[in-house]
Amino acid sequence: MKEVAFENLQDSELVVDTVYKGGKISGKASEVLSKLLPGCSNSGGFRKVLRKDGTGLPAYVVLYTSMEELAWPDYLDEETGIFRYYGDNRSPGKALLDTPRKGNQLLEFVFSCLNSKDDSIKNIPPFLIFKKTGCGWDVKFLGMAAPGNPKISPDHDLVAFWRSLDQERFQNYEAYFTVLETTEEISREWLNALIYDHDNSLQYAPKAWRRFISKGRNGIIPLIAKKLPKIPTAYDQLQTDNEGKVCLDKIRAYYADFPQGFELCAKSILEKTDDKFQDFDLTRPWRDGGRDALGYYVISPGGKANHSLRIDCALEAKCYSERNSVGVREMSRLISRIRYRQFGVMITTSYVHNQAYREVVEDGHPIVKRRILSGADDKIILATTA
Repeated sequence: MKEVAFENLQDSELVVDTVYKGGKISGKASEVLSKLLPGCSNSGGFRKVLRKDGTGLPAYVVLYTSMEELAWPDYLDEETGIFRYYGDNRSPGKALLDTPRKGNQLLEFVFSCLNSKDDSIKNIPPFLIFKKTGCGWDVKFLGMAAPGNPKISPDHDLVAFWRSLDQERFQNYEAYFTVLETTEEISREWLNALIYDHDNSLQYAPKAWRRFISKGRNGIIPLIAKKLPKIPTAYDQLQTDNEGKVCLDKIRAYYADFPQGFELCAKSILEKTDDKFQDFDLTRPWRDGGRDALGYYVISPGGKANHSLRIDCALEAKCYSERNSVGVREMSRLISRIRYRQFGVMITTSYVHNQAYREVVEDGHPIVKRRILSGADDKIILATTA
């Protein structure tokens, strides 16, 4: 991973996935973005840099996130280039647009320009996305983004929704951007031109940004990075906190004398992970054919006139100790009995053996989806392999 030292920030260009190092003294003097980016402030999630042409319009915008706020889970999907970002009205007491940094006002303005039929798109600023690394003031550049995405309809790329905190309700925005594909460095020359000579700034812009300004939503080409398959180790699947270990130990102890009873527990766990898992029935122990329960994954298109799509799903559950893995035999038993247009779910209090997991990931069976919950998923988080 490329790194840029703190003392070199003022001469550095922006390169995707580069880490820009913070200083070593305490306080804002070691902050990165105000040194790296011309005109940028040294605090806040929304950092708007204005043009110097008297219009009051933004030259460019920095989105700075930790991606670790549970209530506001900003997220970049590297396989689609779609970046989800939450607005800055994150506590009760203010109206949707009444925030100190006017972040939600900016979001509303930008998406209005995107969806306008006139030439307002030229007023949209590029968004530069940075993520905290968790190491001091260091930040990682995730890319240059444009608002919207060709696969997201205009009425879904910016959505106001309600939340409640301490019995008080308030609204915030959920916005969707796309990180643009570019192999070029983002130059300081362009950033300075956006501020001081905006009318002529496109000549310095990356090709991806020029294409977006020219064609709008249809000109968005995302930066897509397909994930290489990774086989999790036993440690990856078993590691958990003390509370999780207590929970797993209690489950194992409860079903110690009748491990088949765990099937009902697994059915309940699965239905709680996603309410689209519905109508699961336990099969008879002596006739289950390798499937402990059968049910459906229900996808609703919305509206009274549209029928839901019901995809058959087969579940198998194994209540094992952490020393006893789900092996090739158990996994093959489930895979061999999954019918056409079905997918399978394996839920275990232990872990899936490396060889069995590898076969699940790398085999060529016509399985729509395979899901595995293991010991490390005691907080009911689905680990999906496709």
